[in-house]
Amino acid sequence: MAAPQFFTPPRVTPSRPKRRFTLEQANRTLPLVKRIVTDIVQCHKAVTVQQEQLQQVSPNSKIRTEAERAVERSIERLNQLLEELSNVGCEMKDFQMGLTDFIGRHQGRDVCLCWKLGEASIGYWHEMDAGFGGRQPIATLDERE
Repeated sequence: MAAPQFFTPPRVTPSRPKRRFTLEQANRTLPLVKRIVTDIVQCHKAVTVQQEQLQQVSPNSKIRTEAERAVERSIERLNQLLEELSNVGCEMKDFQMGLTDFIGRHQGRDVCLCWKLGEASIGYWHEMDAGFGGRQPIATLDERE
């Protein structure tokens, strides 16, 4: 099958520079971030359940069309919430745990200030490429340049 001759690629959204947070700034945003992340975790769970239910529905039934629309609406809502979190300057790392990273500084380089839903404040940080397993206690963070 030949490709369409007049394919127009989708618009490219310019990347936003990532916001850098001090530990104090990141902790001050946590009430807002907590609300958004709570909604993301709940919405993601709902999408997962809806998709599992959709797999049980006959391909040609009217119920399937309705179920597909419900999944689409939930995914759209999830994307809106992720955009809202991104606008704050954070990045969602795990939908089940509510794991969220803020960009911070340690000894003059970018690191991730790591927060998880249920934690009262940011208690850990890790190198940009280390991930959750590389979390270190926030007491070892050195924000001086």
